[in-house]
Amino acid sequence: MCGIAGFAGGSAGPDVLGRMTGALAHRGPDAEGFWSGDDQPPVHLGHRRLSILDLEGGAQPMWTADGRIGVVFNGELYNHAEIRAELSGRGHRFFTDHSDTEVLLHGWREWGEDLLPRLNGMWAFVLYDRDRRVLFGARDRFGKKPLFYHHRPGLFVFGSELSALEAHPEFPRDLDPMALRKYFAYAAIPAPRTLYLAGRKLPPGHHFTLDLVGDTLRVARWWEFVLEPEDRPVETWCEQLRSALDQAVRRRLLSDVPLGVFLSGGIDSSAIAAFAVRHSPHIATFSVGFTDPSFDESAHARRVATLLGASHHEETLDLETARSFLPEIVSRLDEPMADPSLLPTWLLARFTRREVTVALGGDGGDELFAGYDPFRALAPAQRYAGIVPRPVHAAIRALANLLPVSHANLSLDFKIKRTLRGLSHPPRHWNAAWMGPLEPGEIDDLLNEPIDPEELYSEAVEAWDRNPQADPVERSTQFFVRLYLTDQILVKLDRATMMHGLEGRSPFLDIDLVNLARRIPSSLKLRDGTTKWILKQALAPLLPVDILHRKKKGFGMPIGRWLREGAFPIPLDQLPAGLDREAIRRRESAHRAGKHDDRLFLWAAWLLGSWMAGRP
Repeated sequence: MCGIAGFAGGSAGPDVLGRMTGALAHRGPDAEGFWSGDDQPPVHLGHRRLSILDLEGGAQPMWTADGRIGVVFNGELYNHAEIRAELSGRGHRFFTDHSDTEVLLHGWREWGEDLLPRLNGMWAFVLYDRDRRVLFGARDRFGKKPLFYHHRPGLFVFGSELSALEAHPEFPRDLDPMALRKYFAYAAIPAPRTLYLAGRKLPPGHHFTLDLVGDTLRVARWWEFVLEPEDRPVETWCEQLRSALDQAVRRRLLSDVPLGVFLSGGIDSSAIAAFAVRHSPHIATFSVGFTDPSFDESAHARRVATLLGASHHEETLDLETARSFLPEIVSRLDEPMADPSLLPTWLLARFTRREVTVALGGDGGDELFAGYDPFRALAPAQRYAGIVPRPVHAAIRALANLLPVSHANLSLDFKIKRTLRGLSHPPRHWNAAWMGPLEPGEIDDLLNEPIDPEELYSEAVEAWDRNPQADPVERSTQFFVRLYLTDQILVKLDRATMMHGLEGRSPFLDIDLVNLARRIPSSLKLRDGTTKWILKQALAPLLPVDILHRKKKGFGMPIGRWLREGAFPIPLDQLPAGLDREAIRRRESAHRAGKHDDRLFLWAAWLLGSWMAGRP
């Protein structure tokens, strides 16, 4: 796992490349490499390395023996040995022992863009083909590894994080007003936007080709998540799920350095640990607990580890101590992302990195198998929306807002208010309204400018409308996989782990397992109000009933209470111009007085202001 950066054209020299990769040093603490060419326009490639495979032979930038194709690569290819064998059979000669990076060089020469569908893993790479005079970049199917870029006539800049682009002196810093609105709608900025007008994220499952002669950039999709349900017996699905997950975990145990498993005691991480123990009986598991029982899951993790015979490691923290790390975390965050679980994920990664360099986790299970509360709300929401007139709904919502505010983890009043909030909008907006900090009308008030909700929620609408014949569970699955997973969950995982030089791997996102999951009917994922029903059936032979059916707790933090106590005052003077400061003050005062629960908005505002204060 690594950090990549580079540029083509412009007036900057090779010294800038060092500043760009320096901004990524945490992603690759083991080594660095640079290459600057004399072609016109000049191309510069930089790399920071976290050594996982082929510790002696995997240095980058890596070139073919004839020096015509070079690459900088961030990621892991779990089927690189099979591809290497196929390429060797076609006459390609490898000079490394077992580096997955070299597979990209020979694979590009053999197949070009058609290399991408053959890859099973996580990646972001940029390849320079000196014969074709092109820069080619690609990102994995779910965007587990990030890739940012900036293009304008005469200049192309890329990097693993936005901070690498900021280190280039010719990168403009003007903010994108629409990105700011989407940040308050989603708590993250969906691809391809960034907070900067000039910056872009390459979306998951996309690649780009920069023609260096004509200075033209083409961005295209090479893979898309699509649900294609099939009818198979439940027993068949269960057998295939167990086999696919076992294979996915086995692939991700490939490493030349120590590895372990993040273990919360929930169904997803427990399943990963159970399969990992099959192949590595004394594998290490890691969990972080808190002295506040409302936010602590460590006892469940400890029990699962004991049942499996894993070597368990646990750290217990006081929440007040934990929150002291937040300023440091935000200062190192390359783009604003207001998921409060960034803090416990960061703490877990810090603790885990003391023992291992690679950790497997359960990310993706909730999205693929309908594991979130909004999935359970869909059926009653449909019934409610069909019989309750809008004026009556408005009255019910006003009454619900009078409920006393509780800042307990996933409290009942929070769920009721969030559900009614979503039902104020059409179904295609439900998930975004349920999950986001502000509604469209509230964003209008914050910026004193109206916005079309369809434009604000364009990504959510696109996911919902992907298949008009699909049922609401399938449509919500598209939202959570295509938007929430890729732009929030995986961003959080990547940044939290890489801040500590730790590689996080997600077996649930193995392409073979994904291709199986997207064919399972939604009626087997959400059944009689039970989320992840088919996954629980498949895992019944491996895990205890109480673990399989334990109430979902989430990796939350008491941000509502912290904000009410004034622990994180909003840095109004650091927020972007155009935001109504007085409106923010009123919301903050009402929250601190216990009149309203504005935790998600105030957290997003605090994080944005703190992030901007730390920009170079």
